[in-house]
This record gives sequence, structure tokens and C-alpha cells, in this order.
Amino acid sequence: MSRKSARIFLVEDDMSFGSVLKSYLEINDFEVELVDDGKIAVETFRRGVYDLCILDVMLPHVDGFTIASEIRVMNSVIPIIFLTAKKLKEDLLKGYGVGADDYITKPFDTDILLCKIKAIIARRDIQDGTRDIYEIGKYIFNSRLRTLTLGDQERQLSPKEGQLLEMLALSPNALVSREAALKKIWGADDYFTARSMDVYVTKLRKYLSEDPQIILKNIHGSGFQLVVGD
Repeated sequence: MSRKSARIFLVEDDMSFGSVLKSYLEINDFEVELVDDGKIAVETFRRGVYDLCILDVMLPHVDGFTIASEIRVMNSVIPIIFLTAKKLKEDLLKGYGVGADDYITKPFDTDILLCKIKAIIARRDIQDGTRDIYEIGKYIFNSRLRTLTLGDQERQLSPKEGQLLEMLALSPNALVSREAALKKIWGADDYFTARSMDVYVTKLRKYLSEDPQIILKNIHGSGFQLVVGD
């Protein structure tokens, strides 16, 4: 990497697999802190400075979802990737619900994981040069802080809520392709990610409901349209 190496916080209880993954990421110019017990993960994270988290879900003492929730309290913007053998839709939705940027089921191709890590970090690297403030009807959306404000009421959005709203706010009244949003934000266009995105669209629609001039339309089979009236 041309810039200072990104630091990855890796929590994986299988030390054989964790050590191999740590070595692979270090060969690709990342710095990696490996923790093998969920009980000490949060405190270890609290003491360090990281650019991205990779969390196994099934851990001794404290599961990955709980760790992610506690990390989100300390750092609302750090990207989180879950690694897990659990493939149920409920688990995937739970992962995204606690603010995951990606959810990868084992076994997986390490080259694909590497590409996902680089894509997520690259998106963060360019954020400083992007627009921060959007006026959406009566609302003010700060994409960097991921806050949606109406009068004196402020709502903190999750990472994916913020990314999706920013895509819509960049092109008000225009069609945002479902496929493009899935690939950009979720990294894949499949049944599970599509259902997850529908949940996020429903949330955004609710968040924006206090301004009757705003309509978040679902264009069947094509995508979404954020319509803002005069």
C-alpha cells in the first residue's frame, strides 16, 4: 500500500486459522492485531487504534455480534466485517443490524476477502474529498458524521443507512439502481443482500416521514428514487 499500512483488529478463536489469516494480511501490507477470546476483545480494541475490524461470530465467552455492538459505542464509523460459518438469513440480518459493512461465510476465498477489505478502506480514504452536508427537504444530512437532523432532533444513522442515504441524496429525484447500490454498499447482489437493503430502505423511509414532501419510492425491478418536492 502506498500510504501508511492500515491496522486491522482480527478476532478469531481458531488460532490455526487466525494465524494463517494474520500472516496473509501482513504479507499484503496490513498490520494485524489478533485476539482469540471474545472476553478480552473489547478491552483490547479500546487500547488500540485500528482502521477495520474482522470479527468471528462464534467465539468463547462473548460472541462477535456483542463485540461489534460494544465497538460501535466506542467508534461509530470503523468498518466491521463478520466471518462466520452461520448461514441463516436471521444471522446475516443480525450482523448488518449491528452495523456490519460485510458478512462473509466460511469457507471463503482469502483473495476475495482482501479485495473487500481494500474496497472498504478505499471508500473511507476518499471520504475527506466528498460532500458532507445535504439538504433533503426539511432535513439536514451530514454524511461524514452520519447524522440526520430535523429542527432540534438529531438521529444517528448506521454505516449502511448513511451510505444508502448518501447515494440517494447525491441524485435527488433520479433513479438509483438497486444493483449499483447493492454492489457498492453490500459488495454483492444476491437474495440475502437485496432483502437486507429493503430493510434499510424501510428504515430510511420512516426516518424521513416527518416531511410529507419527501417520498422514497421503490421502482419495481429497477431501484429507488428519492423524490423531494418544492
